[in-house]
Amino acid sequence: MAFSFLQRGNLADHARQCKLAQYKPQLTLEGLVPGVDNLRHDVYLSPRFREVARAQIALMIAKYGQVEDLAREETPNSSAPPSVMRPSPFLGRTPGAPSAAPGAKAPAAKPADPADFKSLIAELHTVSLNRAKQEGNLSLDLVARVAVLQFLRNELNAQFGVVVERCRAKAQSYEGPRHSNSAKAVDARERVGHLQVNKRHILRKAGQEIFQTLREVEKEKLSRLRRSLFGEQSAETYDLFLNRLLFADEGRDDYLNAEHYVMLGNYDSDADRASRILSIASQFLESIEALAVAGQYATYDAILSAPENAEELVAGGTPDESTAKGKAQRALLNAWLDVLQREQVMQYVIASYEVVGLLNVYWPHIHAQQLKNALISEQEYRRVGSLLQEHGKVSLQDLNQAVRRVQGIKDADRLKLAGRFLRDLMRYSRDLRRLEAFKAASDKVNVITADRLRELSSINNQLYEYLLPGEQKQGEEKIVRHVILKADVRDSTALTRTLMDRGMNPASYFSLNFYDPINKLLAKYGATKVFIEGDAVILALFEREGEPGMCVSRCCVLAREMIQIVRAYNLDAQKSGLPVLDLGIGIVFQDQAPLYLMDGNTRIMISSALNESDRLSGCGKGSKKYFAGREIMFNVFAFQTVEEKDAAGQPDEFLLRYNVRGISLSATAFEKLRREISLEVHDLELPMLWGKEKVRLYSGLVPVGEGSFHNIVVREAFIPHIDASAFAIKQWTQRRYYEVCTNQAVYELVEQHAHAAHAD
Repeated sequence: MAFSFLQRGNLADHARQCKLAQYKPQLTLEGLVPGVDNLRHDVYLSPRFREVARAQIALMIAKYGQVEDLAREETPNSSAPPSVMRPSPFLGRTPGAPSAAPGAKAPAAKPADPADFKSLIAELHTVSLNRAKQEGNLSLDLVARVAVLQFLRNELNAQFGVVVERCRAKAQSYEGPRHSNSAKAVDARERVGHLQVNKRHILRKAGQEIFQTLREVEKEKLSRLRRSLFGEQSAETYDLFLNRLLFADEGRDDYLNAEHYVMLGNYDSDADRASRILSIASQFLESIEALAVAGQYATYDAILSAPENAEELVAGGTPDESTAKGKAQRALLNAWLDVLQREQVMQYVIASYEVVGLLNVYWPHIHAQQLKNALISEQEYRRVGSLLQEHGKVSLQDLNQAVRRVQGIKDADRLKLAGRFLRDLMRYSRDLRRLEAFKAASDKVNVITADRLRELSSINNQLYEYLLPGEQKQGEEKIVRHVILKADVRDSTALTRTLMDRGMNPASYFSLNFYDPINKLLAKYGATKVFIEGDAVILALFEREGEPGMCVSRCCVLAREMIQIVRAYNLDAQKSGLPVLDLGIGIVFQDQAPLYLMDGNTRIMISSALNESDRLSGCGKGSKKYFAGREIMFNVFAFQTVEEKDAAGQPDEFLLRYNVRGISLSATAFEKLRREISLEVHDLELPMLWGKEKVRLYSGLVPVGEGSFHNIVVREAFIPHIDASAFAIKQWTQRRYYEVCTNQAVYELVEQHAHAAHAD
């Protein structure tokens, strides 16, 4: 099949004004060991998740099959002996799946809860993302995604069988000698038959409900968490999991396609079958030399799988002819419509869109393809009319109106539909390619449910387990790394003297405005109090073996919140005429567990991070004078000065620090932060101590708690060598220091810069 146009050269010129993309989805699992069969990766999913998922799928099938009363298990007789194995009303255990271990207590029976199902999906994928981050391999999350989808797809059919068998058993119970209600038995048999006949429709609805749940979980939590941990790495790969066709039979479902793509033919005799339509579209691209536009390595299949190309080529059916590109798009749209009409498929395209409004009116009496064909074929129309007459009460009015609309469609509307069809065809082609990529990856994953295979795979270190926190093996919590935070009150001696001179109690003032607010934050961030003295507090955050490595990023958010809380208390204190508190915070990371010595029953921590955090939280006595009257956005500075000659006559150099309402971060802590979360770089020209300077800032998103995220901005700066007497810069050294910014104006500037960069 080949097309020829009188203005072929002109159309090729028009096509060259379009920037076409190509899309070739891939789902690659790298860095994973093969399982016991040496072919696939063994994955074991949370038993709690699998139980709840089965129960929820069974409930969906019963709901959409309208057999909830038949599928529900009878409540055991209250006079019967209690059973620890009593199942949930919609437990839906897959036949052949392993039962609980002998003597194990079953969870309390309760109906399937959609909210429980949704929360467990989010929790399980959070576990897999944290593991992937901890081990530095995104494939550990991808294989979990594939395993969950594979399990859910398989359970749709498995639970349909469970529901059918349960309904059959209930129907048979109405036919025994003790039951005289034959009408109830007849009704039950008819409903079971209806359930089986409408299997595809029921599974489609259940599958789309699962898809909707997965999409909500992705949007509400997982996408933000993934960006926080990995940035935009592999973002395209995760698009493969947001595909409606994942829960369609081989990617073909007339009702699903009609509602979300476009309904194409299914049989070789259908003029609008998918393979023929895609071939026609490829020939159209070839006729306008679109392959040359897309680049040397493009393929028509890749071009047809990028829906944005429909907008580029034909503007979705509504080009703006006031522009040169719009005129080119109009010419291409005319050519595309000409192709569809020459190949005698445009009538099917029109009918495919018109039939959508008829599906709910005439289903289940008439099949979707019959309805579509009835809109364009008089013979099919008569056949559908005869079928509807058999049902008596179904009116032909909606069908007749649709036929008139199809026959009377205007040329302008044909053009719009042709453009819309190209876009929807490309969307369908894209999702078919995504389905193929998923299935190829799924063939390499073995979701293990049998205990024997789980044990065999586990002892050979070939098993990837994804368990919920409550299911994790209990063992010693081994600390492998730690971070120290020291918060020091500025000028505490003068502050104490001022309070005492005014007849006030410094102890209660520090307690109410400093210690008590900080104590409320400890549980939120998993921090431990190491030491408290009159004007300072030292906290520790630990990383334990097997836990997500996020101690530095969480410590940075904790430090910033401490500054904000003290700042809020200061506002109240100023209103009451009380002095204010200013903190200086130092954060130091150590890539090992701390040591302890015992003083009686008291454990005393030994860590080099304690001494370094003390230096970072400090503020030189004379450094404040340099900042008097200066409006600076930042709160931490370090200077190298020359104090005196050493014994050898060489300059004795040391650092002078300024830290007021600031957070100083050690270099090792910053490097650990870069490994924990994705940091975006921002280079801005900002007013500093010696005029405007180029300031490097790093921004990132830190996950804190269930679905909670906090922004942090870190400034990286070089330490200047200064003349301390004149506060004049001599030269810039190559030594760096880091500050977690606390000024809200900095966060607003970074956000503006990020928006501008993304817009470009």
